[in-house]
Amino acid sequence: MNIRPAKVGDLLGMQACNLQNLPENYTLRYYLYHAMTWPSLSYVAEDHQGRIVGYILAKMEEERDEKQPIHGHVTSISVLRSYRRLGLAKKLMVQSQEAMANIYRAQFVSLHVRKSNRAALGLYKDTLGFTVKSIEKGYYADGEDAYAMELSLQ
Repeated sequence: MNIRPAKVGDLLGMQACNLQNLPENYTLRYYLYHAMTWPSLSYVAEDHQGRIVGYILAKMEEERDEKQPIHGHVTSISVLRSYRRLGLAKKLMVQSQEAMANIYRAQFVSLHVRKSNRAALGLYKDTLGFTVKSIEKGYYADGEDAYAMELSLQ
């Protein structure tokens, strides 16, 4: 397995990975916006044949007031089912978080996760140390609530 920064040529593979695994899907333009605006924050995991088997799509939060510190946000992360339990999601998260802290001086990273997604909650809370900051009612298109989570990068 190889973890490396995402390139524009990876976007279709990232989108395919997303479509296969997640109910929240994004247009290719949305992936391109992330890649062009924050090129150092999104990463891919590729197998020995160069096939994208996982990715993280991340950004710096654009809308903030002076009271809120600079922070990053994980837009989406996904690993194909046959490549799970190999630590790829953790590696993708750590790479992106390090870039947020080192390049943009982010003080924390945020994300949203479905309340029903036990596997992701385990990764975020138990493995990476995220904490739940709030519950956002009806956050997802299907009406499911989301946990708004944060991790200090200080």
